[in-house]
Amino acid sequence: MRLKDKVAVVTGASKGIGAAIVTKFLKEGAKVVAANRNVAEGEAFIKNAVSQTGGQAIFSPCDVKDTSQIRLAIDLAVKEFGTLDIMVNNAAWQPNLNLLNTTDELFDETMATNARSVFAGTRDAAKCFIKLGKHGVIINLSSTFALVGSPGYTAYHTSKGFISSLTRGAAIALMPHDIRVNALIPGSVETPGLYDGARDTGDLEKGLAGFMAVQPLKRFGRPEEIAAAAVFLASDEASLVYGANMVVDGGYTVI
Repeated sequence: MRLKDKVAVVTGASKGIGAAIVTKFLKEGAKVVAANRNVAEGEAFIKNAVSQTGGQAIFSPCDVKDTSQIRLAIDLAVKEFGTLDIMVNNAAWQPNLNLLNTTDELFDETMATNARSVFAGTRDAAKCFIKLGKHGVIINLSSTFALVGSPGYTAYHTSKGFISSLTRGAAIALMPHDIRVNALIPGSVETPGLYDGARDTGDLEKGLAGFMAVQPLKRFGRPEEIAAAAVFLASDEASLVYGANMVVDGGYTVI
């Protein structure tokens, strides 16, 4: 078990990539605080994940737009499990709107959900690691949309570019404390968000077909494949990895 007895906080934890990371961490021996905005959904997921894996996990209600709730999830990890080793800033919102149709209000809400929350989660986890005297790990979920453009998703593009840049800066800033900060850059992964994005085009089937057309592998990624990369970054195997934006996209950004 590569994460045996490690303690992790994962935001956006009840579905998609977040749920896969929680489940994979539990299988690898970690104890997890799963933070999620939807309480009923989050509690049901944790109950099922613990039953399936035999691991230890607890739920923390968390709307990441309110950064105090991120701090509460971190504090809960220390209170319940005695420490904190890993912070995964995963929660995000992906509105599919182009530049001309993106209002100030929608832009601000997207940045609060996707960008400010990652800034706060990185900062507050680092403060916790330093207080505990731990050499912790922070993993931020970015996106291929930090690297390439598209006609829509303007606010989402901006937020993910922020995350990739923040990760590089935080990695250097926290290196003297031996805190490793890295980002994962998933491509098109088969999650509820992928289907929401396709539906936002006005035609679910055509939207999915359009997404598939640009996939070199001619398939979407699986949440479990992103979770496997997260385990590597969280583990001691990645001891030399600082400030990386690890692309896990089936070659999407290569072509």
